[in-house]
Formats: sequence, C-alpha cells, structure tokens
Amino acid sequence: MPEIAASAETESNLGDTLALLLRVLRTRKLLVLGFAAVFALLSLAVLPLIPKKYKSEAMILVVKQEVPERYVTPTTTTGVSEELQAMTEEVLSRTRLMGIIDDLHLFSKERQTLAPEQLVEKMRKRIDITPLTTPDRKDFSAFKIAFSAQDPQTAQDVTSRLTSLFIEDNLKTRQDQATNTASFLSSQLESVKEKLSEQEARLKDFKMQHLGELPEQQQTNMAILGALQTQLQNIVSSRARAQQQRVYLESLLNGYRNFAARGMAASGGSRVLSPLEEARAELKRLEAEKAALLDKDTPAHPDVLRVEAEIARQQKAIDSLKSKEMAASPAPAESPSGDDDSAVSQLKSQLEANRLEIENLTKDEAKIQGRIGEYQQRLNATPVREQQLADVVRDYELLKLSYADLLSKKQQSQLAASLEKQQEGQHFRVVDPASLPKVASGPKPIAISAGSAAAGLLIGSAIGLLLELKKNAFQSEKEVTKALGLVLVLEIPVMQTATERLSHALRSAFEALIGSFLVLIICAVEFYVYKSG
Repeated sequence: MPEIAASAETESNLGDTLALLLRVLRTRKLLVLGFAAVFALLSLAVLPLIPKKYKSEAMILVVKQEVPERYVTPTTTTGVSEELQAMTEEVLSRTRLMGIIDDLHLFSKERQTLAPEQLVEKMRKRIDITPLTTPDRKDFSAFKIAFSAQDPQTAQDVTSRLTSLFIEDNLKTRQDQATNTASFLSSQLESVKEKLSEQEARLKDFKMQHLGELPEQQQTNMAILGALQTQLQNIVSSRARAQQQRVYLESLLNGYRNFAARGMAASGGSRVLSPLEEARAELKRLEAEKAALLDKDTPAHPDVLRVEAEIARQQKAIDSLKSKEMAASPAPAESPSGDDDSAVSQLKSQLEANRLEIENLTKDEAKIQGRIGEYQQRLNATPVREQQLADVVRDYELLKLSYADLLSKKQQSQLAASLEKQQEGQHFRVVDPASLPKVASGPKPIAISAGSAAAGLLIGSAIGLLLELKKNAFQSEKEVTKALGLVLVLEIPVMQTATERLSHALRSAFEALIGSFLVLIICAVEFYVYKSG
C-alpha cells in the first residue's frame, strides 16, 4: 500500500508540473516568443563572425594482389584494418604532422601562442579517416581521408599530402616487409647450410671410419665371406692331398733306397718293384684321380689343374728313370750307385717342393682364416653401425628438409619482394583525389539559428516559470485545496462587466497579434539563414 500511495503522489506531482508549464506557455507566451525572436535575430549577427570550414576529401582503394596467391605467397598476413591502423599511427605522428605544418605554413597565428604538441593535436582533430565497408565483406576495400581548414586550397593541399603519405608508407612498408623477410630467411638459410655441411662431413667421416661395416655393405661382406670360406675349403683339400703326396714320396724314396741296397730279392718268391714301376703305378693313380675329378668338375677347376700338374711332374720322373735304365742296360754288372744317387736326389727335390707347397698352403689357410675372421667381425659390427648411422642420417635428413624448406621460402619471399617493387601486390590506389571544396562544411547556419531560437524558447520559458512561481495567488481550486488542506463546498463564478470583457478581448487580440509577429520574425530569420547558407 505505501508503494501505491507513493506512485499516486508521483503521478500527481508530474501532472501538476505539466499543468504549470502549460499555464506558463499560455500566460507568458509573449515573453517566451520574444526571447526566441531576439535570440534568432542575434544569430544573424553572430553567424558572419564564425569562421567557415572547408572540408577536402580523397578516397583510396585497397587493391588486392593481382597475381594469385598460389603462385606467389604474400610475405605478410596482416589484415587491411591492422595495416591501416598502423599506418595511421605513423602518418599522424608528431614528426610527420609537424613537417606538413612547416611545409604548408599552417596555423601561422596559433604558432605564436601554442606549443608544437598543441598544434599537432589541433591538426589531428581536423583529420578524419573513415574506412568504407560493404555488408558482404568482413574487411573494408576502401577508405576516405578528409581534412578541414578555413581555406579550401589549404584543405586540398593537406589532404593531398596525407594521401601521398599513405600511398608511400603502404608501398614502403610492404617492400620493407618483403625485403626483411628475404634477408632473415637468407641468414637462416646460411646458418642451416653450415650445419648441413658439418653434418655431411660428419656422415662422410663416419662412413670412412667404419668402411666395410656399413649396412649397405652387408651383402657384399656376406658374398666375400662365402667366397673366402669356399677358398678355405679348397686350400684345406689341397693341403690334404699334398700331405698324401708327401707320404707317397717318402714311401717311394724309402723303397728306392731299399731296392738300391738289396737289388732284386730272390728269397721268399717276392720281388721289390723298381722305381720306374712305382712311378708308373703313381702315374696311373693320378690319371684315375683326374678321370674321377672330370666326372664332377670342369677341366678348368683348380683340383683338375693341380692333378694335371702332378701328372706332368710324374711323367717327367718316369722319363728320367727310363733314360737312366737305358743307359745302365749295356753294363748290368756295373754298380748302380751313381744312378741311385740321382734318383734319390730327384725324390728329395720333389719332397722339398712338396714341403714348400704344404707350407704355402698352410700360410694361405691362416691368411684366409684371418680374412674370414675380419669379415665376420664386420658382419657382427653391422647392427651397431646401422644404429649409429641411423642417428647421423636422421640429423642429416632433418637438416636437409629444413634447408629445402628455407630455400623454398626464400624464393617465395624474393618473388613477393619483386612483386611489391613492381606494385603488383596488395597496394593503395587513389580513386578520388583530394577535392577542392566550393561550399563550406561548417558551421551549419540553419543549425546555429534554429539552436539560438530554441535557446530563446527555453530561456523565456524559464523566466516565465520563475515569474509564475513568485505570484501569491491561487490559479485553481486544486491549489487552494492543496495549500489549505480544506475541501471547498462553495464556488463563486467569474463575474465581469462589459468593459472588462471588452478589455480582455482586446488584450487577447493584441497578444495574438504580437505573438504572430514574433513567430513570423522567427520563421523569416530561419528562412533567410536557410537560403543564404
């Protein structure tokens, strides 16, 4: 309930205030209209004293890169709005604006009383940069540059200068970005190139240090190891045959010595073979061995060639024994001691050759075994070298990829820099150059005049309200009830004489005439200002 009472009281007060204002306008209309007319007339005198301002405008179009980005990637991904904001800060800097003020001799009167910072701030307030956006674009594609001055030519000159600064700064900024990017990538490329060279040298040194143990040489090592093992088997077989030959030669030598000592043994019905017969028997054995080898090997096989060499030596031994027997046949009674010595010497030489052959084969076997051990060691070390090589190669490949990537980026940045120098990248282009204003952009005369008349109405209303409040009279029954707190039960009608009614009518007519005249003055002033402005 208290809230309802408070609301009702608020509405009552508001109604009383509105009623008071309407009564002021009704009873003090001549005062209110008089003040409005006076202020409207004063605006006619003040308007010529207010300096006019002329506004020059220029429009700059943001031209996108003409070459598709898939062919040439821009060196900057900054949006147009960010670029414009950065360039605005640069162009409107204190140094740039003071240069324009000095070159165009701006604010010649103000320079005597204002500091440079104040002049710069005053000039900034006269500069207007407005991006032009379209509903279907998130970013803008053009913007306007405007400058206001008291002289049309000055406004145009300053706007042209600002436009040139934006064009030059945009071109210089993008060229610097492309050049700096290319320079940075070049330095990074040189650094990576040095590291790549060091890694290549490290890889080369590793391969030279562990030559023969590398993974790519594993198959070759296995093939060589297989060949060495086959060669070792051949050497072992050859040595075994040489040892058998040695046993045979030693037995032949012993038999020959026994034959020479005893001659033909008749006792026991047995006969000792002569050296020639034993040599022929050995030849037949070698020929049988050769035939057996040819059944499974080719004539060029090392074992076949070795047996053929032994057959040739044996044939020479048989020929020598034959010649000795033929020489000894005419004189059988003579002692064969000289021939025996010659045969024994020959067998001894063959035994010496056999010993040397066995010795050489033993050395070859040791050498081959050493090489087999070396290649087995290489094969055993291959997994370790493979892991070590993988680490070196991985670092090398990473540097190689990094170098290729930087090289590609450097080439792209060089293309972008060339594109910016030829002004085929994103750039600013003047669509509408700075205009030479013919009509002043401010102040607005009609706005000043209308504002003056409105101010007169307000001041007149305020004065009339004060005068109304100072009156010690009740204007309505509600005021009496509110002031005395009593409810009136009587009402006295207004009683006027004919003279009073005539006087009241004449006064109302006069007030209407004067009020119409004041309204006419106000309208005439506003019409004049509108036409002249």
